[in-house]
Amino acid sequence: MFKIARRVAGIVALTMLSFRAVGSFLSWVERQEDEPQSVWTDEDEFEDA
Repeated sequence: MFKIARRVAGIVALTMLSFRAVGSFLSWVERQEDEPQSVWTDEDEFEDA
């Protein structure tokens, strides 16, 4: 009985940890996509100045 409960608790903990890791990774990817756009400069701006 304790063996089954321990395995179920382990599976639940592992599942929660993987969802958290995937969410963290996706938010990191989203932040990486936003940064280059905010720092990107157009070369034509320098020619006009």
